[in-house]
Amino acid sequence: MTIWETIIIAIVEGLTEFLPVSSTGHMIIAQNVMGVESTPFVKAFTFIIQFGAILSVVCLYWKRFFRLNHEPAPAGASAWKRFLHKYDFYWKLFVAFIPAAVLGLLFSDAIDAMLESVTVVAVMLVLGGIFMLFCDKIFSKGSDDTVLTEKRAFFIGLFQCISMIPGVSRSMATIVGAMAQKLTRKAAAEFSFFLAVPTMLAATVYKLLDLFLEPGGVDLVKENLPVLLVGNVVAFVVALLAIRFFISFVTKYGFKLFGYYRIVVGIILLAMIYLGQGIQIV
Repeated sequence: MTIWETIIIAIVEGLTEFLPVSSTGHMIIAQNVMGVESTPFVKAFTFIIQFGAILSVVCLYWKRFFRLNHEPAPAGASAWKRFLHKYDFYWKLFVAFIPAAVLGLLFSDAIDAMLESVTVVAVMLVLGGIFMLFCDKIFSKGSDDTVLTEKRAFFIGLFQCISMIPGVSRSMATIVGAMAQKLTRKAAAEFSFFLAVPTMLAATVYKLLDLFLEPGGVDLVKENLPVLLVGNVVAFVVALLAIRFFISFVTKYGFKLFGYYRIVVGIILLAMIYLGQGIQIV
């Protein structure tokens, strides 16, 4: 990849990672439009630059992310319960992370195969967009008093697994899962951001290790270190701006506009595929 291709893909990642429009899908589209070959390094690159995006969450929410529960534990709680009570925030993130970690390991090859398909991306953009037109009505408004229990966290984690299909959007899946558990739109979006940190960090480390284990992988990473650094820095800066915009917008207006956007982009892609206008069909 050239440095300009790197910057463009990283901008796409930063803009779309935390919006319910599918960052993976948009990066696949960007790669196809620019004619970037889907090599093992390029596939790994789209995961590794997510590290820059998750750093933006830690930076923006550092006071809430690095926190312990200082409220007294329930009377008579065991040592284990007292430990979980103190680290309640991280425990629930871990519980929500488990389903994606397990399925990601089990179906890694199938997921990689789907990552090359623009057709899958286009179809899921349209279907997800149609759903988003009605999701505000489907899920009644949540309450600020809703407590995020372990059960609710695990349920949100199950929804996150749907996003392994390119074009679905991890953000959309987890936000919908959280709203189904009676969280408000703002609380659902913020938990989606927090859950992105362990999920995307694990994906980044896994893909980086996988790349290192490829024949000549270490040399490949060394040769492309400037590309990886630039990609992460750009994704970090752009994601900072995107998160601030999204929280404000979705709290006021909901998801309908994102639904229309997904439908339009998906239909355009399907039309281009059908007409053979430079979009790779896998």
